[in-house]
Amino acid sequence: MDYTPDEMMIVAAARALSSSDVCFVGIGAPSAACNLARLLSAPGITLIYESGTIGAAPSVLPLSIGDGELCTSALTTVSGPEMFRYWLQGGWITVGFLGAAQLDRFGNINTTVIGDYRKPRVRLPGGGGAPEIAALSKKTYIVMKQARRSFVKCIDFFTSFGFGDGSDHRRRLGIDTAGPQLLVTDFAIWKPAKDTNELQVVSLHPGVSREELCETVGWEVNFADPLQETTLPSSRELEVLRDLRKRSREAHRKA
Repeated sequence: MDYTPDEMMIVAAARALSSSDVCFVGIGAPSAACNLARLLSAPGITLIYESGTIGAAPSVLPLSIGDGELCTSALTTVSGPEMFRYWLQGGWITVGFLGAAQLDRFGNINTTVIGDYRKPRVRLPGGGGAPEIAALSKKTYIVMKQARRSFVKCIDFFTSFGFGDGSDHRRRLGIDTAGPQLLVTDFAIWKPAKDTNELQVVSLHPGVSREELCETVGWEVNFADPLQETTLPSSRELEVLRDLRKRSREAHRKA
């Protein structure tokens, strides 16, 4: 069954989740991956969105954290202060699943501005709750498409802290959570190297070469040894994902 690079990315990201996870979900690709996991491999997963919805089980992918589909499908909805103080700061979130506009080799995220902060070329949506999610979730997963403009040597603004300048930078700042433990893109799966915490490629998606991948990254890429190949999407994974996206498009068109 044919698939697109985007579908490979979402499927690979969904496989990383389990039914025991309590996942703080970002909108877009993170939400698609988390809901695919909920519908297939992780039916017991608890999805939490920044609007305060706990145990959300949307029938279509939400357009934003304020989408009514989240509240009507959730087990309960709590206030923002309770969400961040009790659930996130209290240590209940096992995975914070985020996207990014810019990313560097240590998993630091920029979703604030492109260019100089005072005179930016592009003003991005901002951090929202992502800085807190990146710092306080037990671990962070990132899903995003690869391109030289987004995979940069130095991000223009630190919105969400990954591993800073690498190694033990998180610990030196008193951040005792694990930080970015997984990056899934449309080219590969990345994980932090043991000693440096620099993201390295551990699995190439089928049909992707090392050379092709390196052309989309603004730093010298490290590859794990041995380097794996990502398992192809199954027909079932693709059917469920495509059906979810089709329902979502139809629902949003009617809204």
